[in-house]
Amino acid sequence: MRVFKEEQRFTQSWLIAFICIIAILTTITFTKSFINNKIDFLMYLNMLIVVLIPCALIFIFKLKTRIDETGIHYQFYPIHLKMKPILWKDIKHAEIRTYNTLLEYGGWGLKNGIFFGKKGTVINIKSHTGIQIILNDNKKVLIGTLKKFDADNSISRYLHKN
Repeated sequence: MRVFKEEQRFTQSWLIAFICIIAILTTITFTKSFINNKIDFLMYLNMLIVVLIPCALIFIFKLKTRIDETGIHYQFYPIHLKMKPILWKDIKHAEIRTYNTLLEYGGWGLKNGIFFGKKGTVINIKSHTGIQIILNDNKKVLIGTLKKFDADNSISRYLHKN
């Protein structure tokens, strides 16, 4: 059996540049305040941690997708520590679709909440193409993919067999 596998990371140059600029400007600002005795060392350290750790975390995130005979599996590490399966028997419909990441879901990452909950769960890192899954209970899951043709072939192969 052929298995579809994909792994994505945040590697967009504009994102890396933005994060670096924010980190540098924040570090300079906090360092100046510390040098001029406007904040103590503990406050300085806390401010740096609050800014720099989220900047570093963006490089740890990765989206793994797998399509095999049992279903469609995804993992948004480090939020999900293991693959989350969506079994073929639970899928009413699945297709590849193009979407506007910013307008439809407010950006990249894992979204499932107040603002975008009606559209279902979306997990994406860098694409505008995704695997749209509609479950038997009509819940929706959209998983971003850069390999739309391979994903589509795998979905067609397995969805119609089950």
